[in-house]
Amino acid sequence: MEKSLIKIILAPLQGFTDVTFRNVFADHFSDVDEAVAPFIPTMGKKKLKLSRLKDIAPENNKKIFTIPQILGNNAEDFIFLADCLRDMGHKKINWNLGCPFARVANKNRGSGLLLHPEKIDAFLDSVLSKISNTLSVKIRLGRLSKNEIYELLPVFDKYPLDEIILHPRTGIQMYEGAPDHYAFGEAHLLSRHSFVYNGDITDLSSFHDIRKKFPGVHRFMIGRGLISNPFLAEIIKGTAPNENKMNRLKNFHNDLFSGYQKIYSGPAHLIGRMKGFWSYLGPSFKKQEKSLKRIMKAESINRYKDVAADFFAAESEFLY
Repeated sequence: MEKSLIKIILAPLQGFTDVTFRNVFADHFSDVDEAVAPFIPTMGKKKLKLSRLKDIAPENNKKIFTIPQILGNNAEDFIFLADCLRDMGHKKINWNLGCPFARVANKNRGSGLLLHPEKIDAFLDSVLSKISNTLSVKIRLGRLSKNEIYELLPVFDKYPLDEIILHPRTGIQMYEGAPDHYAFGEAHLLSRHSFVYNGDITDLSSFHDIRKKFPGVHRFMIGRGLISNPFLAEIIKGTAPNENKMNRLKNFHNDLFSGYQKIYSGPAHLIGRMKGFWSYLGPSFKKQEKSLKRIMKAESINRYKDVAADFFAAESEFLY
């Protein structure tokens, strides 16, 4: 596969890959081709959260092409939200059938709905005839068992989906254990749809491993790997410069901090948001375990800034 055919998609990580992150990321790093935004839940009675719509407003997402994702199991509510997104200018939308968290799955949303292929069938039959957006789905192998995928694929094959984004774990696995590459390969071969691979692409080696196993797949979704190593898309596509790596990370962090500082009213919310960011990025620095512990204990903005500066000091080393 030529590198020009490879497409990298930023995954929807709730609490991480919002519009602020996406725009700041695009200011400092390249080669992410598009993003799927964190899900917008259907709320019933045709309600909308304006803050969620602001996150995916096209005028706020000019730096990375962004596809909205909807979480829901009610066709009428889904159609209403899809129509709102179409009116905003979104020709493509994504349906979240992969969220592994119990509080979502127990309501027959996200991966919880994978236990009910007949409900997915009825939903798609109702929705796709009434919306003008095109639709992709983000799924797992199943909720409880990877064998659930074999009942789901014939349902999806009945409908004109843009693509299937498959994370080859079950919902109850969350992010534990290794992704099941064999099951992904079987699903890909059994379906008429195009597939996107999603799951544990963390470095060039893991990308090459997946690329060799699935030569017919050319779209790859990466979430945690891009937060841990923001250079990853550039490394995959062979465009990453070797110089000024630490300065780029420092400037990225500072702009991200400034961006969130404009949004969050108090230091606790701001620092809490940045701690989540550091939980992924911090382990990518060599011999910075103590600094990472200190940053997780920081409660004031000044203390946070002092500790964050340790990561970008001259003697600091980034592992990638």
